[in-house]
Amino acid sequence: MTDIVPTRYPLTRPRRTRQADWVRRLTRETVLSKDDLIWALIVHDGSKPRIPVNALPGVDRLNLDQAVEAARTARDLGIPALALFPHIDPALKNEKGTEAGNPNGFVPRVIKAIKDEVPEVGVMCDVALDPFTSHGHDGVLNARDEIDNDATISRLVEQSLVQAEAGVDVVAPSDMMDGRIAAIREALEDDDFKNTMIMAYSAKYASAFYGPYREAIGSATALKGDKKTYQMDFGNTDEALRETAMDIAEGADMVMVKPGLPYLDIVQRVSSTFDVPTYVFQISGEYAQIMAASERGWLDADRAIIETLSAFKRAGSDGVITYFAERAARLLS
Repeated sequence: MTDIVPTRYPLTRPRRTRQADWVRRLTRETVLSKDDLIWALIVHDGSKPRIPVNALPGVDRLNLDQAVEAARTARDLGIPALALFPHIDPALKNEKGTEAGNPNGFVPRVIKAIKDEVPEVGVMCDVALDPFTSHGHDGVLNARDEIDNDATISRLVEQSLVQAEAGVDVVAPSDMMDGRIAAIREALEDDDFKNTMIMAYSAKYASAFYGPYREAIGSATALKGDKKTYQMDFGNTDEALRETAMDIAEGADMVMVKPGLPYLDIVQRVSSTFDVPTYVFQISGEYAQIMAASERGWLDADRAIIETLSAFKRAGSDGVITYFAERAARLLS
């Protein structure tokens, strides 16, 4: 039997719009820009300018002066905002994390220094107790070594007000306590911080990818047990929508999904369900994977950075918190 050969090729050829860089750029559906970046910074309360984080190649803990310098770099590169995460002297840690509420502590001093020197760069700050507790948990423990939800909220409110007084633009509660957004919003309103925004870690999962971050802030060796009683189970998606809906109803201005790449489906569901700014955190384990593979010559780090950041945008996020922000901004310039 003779094969029938078509007399001409199909009229539609999708490869036509892939044949050159200029047309690929013209037809690209998702475009990443520097305006999508929030630079995650680890800051420390010592005098040494920079302390390398072994688990995060290329990331240093920055002292106050270097944090201000990073803010200047962000301004010059066009990065809109910084997200601060502190490494605190272990001598200041205790069971209740009281240093988090110290108005003269390191975190409010860093916030104030950055806003005084580089006011045009937005500053958001983590609200959780794990950098300040001797046990490494995000909350206060009761007599049974369980996280006391309501006692923790009182500490988080105090921490948020201290940050707001220092001039933070966005408080970002990452603790996953029930009801903390409402309590923080009410306290901010009552103390006349009506313009202080809240970015809620609404869908934060108990993940294997947090390890390098815990080394960076000094909580890894202190952590007793795990965080599965307050961070979400990785098998759940509907729960993410319930959590997000609660946070929005309680006054969150923005919501976040964390981690990033393993939860792109959650990013897509949250962003398509709720009409609020939605962000994603490309966390320490995701950063470390790219850097480790790059160091071994297994992938091109620059290409992987832009590809993964673009994946978050394609899934529906409005922006990304990432340790790669400076590098990405330079690549996008």
